[in-house]
Amino acid sequence: MSDVQQLTDVNTLRQRARQHVENGAVTEGYSADREEVVRLLNASLATELVCFLRYKRHYYMATGLKASVAASEFQEHAGQEAEHADRLAERIVQLGGEPEFNPDLLSINSHAQYVAGNTLREMVYEDLVAERIAIDSYREIIQYIGEADPTTRRIFEDILAQEEEHADDMADLLKDL
Repeated sequence: MSDVQQLTDVNTLRQRARQHVENGAVTEGYSADREEVVRLLNASLATELVCFLRYKRHYYMATGLKASVAASEFQEHAGQEAEHADRLAERIVQLGGEPEFNPDLLSINSHAQYVAGNTLREMVYEDLVAERIAIDSYREIIQYIGEADPTTRRIFEDILAQEEEHADDMADLLKDL
């Protein structure tokens, strides 16, 4: 006997889809702890928004010999962090939660800290630290979610890949400063 899971017959799928339609994308087959996933998504949303704000500040405050190169990276990363935040907020709503945009709670809920940095080197260093925090926390979230919520896992995997690119960019910049 094989360990292959049996697929649900079409009539049962159709019948189940008509039950609890108010839950939208969250069907009977959703096996993750929805409230915990929404909490993790909101913490990650706060992280992305804090990183967006820090990158924007760094973009405007960058001065010195390598300022134009760094500012270009800061601007690009800020835009990508905003895109990450949008994806996370959208997923929170799909799961029946509410995305937390309260500015008073962002730095409290964020995994990364908002450290402004005074010099270009300090700015790049703080951005690299924040990216490394995001990388570790998102990797743990991906492992925690596992197969229970493949859509949320894929969102985190996509964001993780881009955060790793950001960390590489910041590490390269740091070497040149």
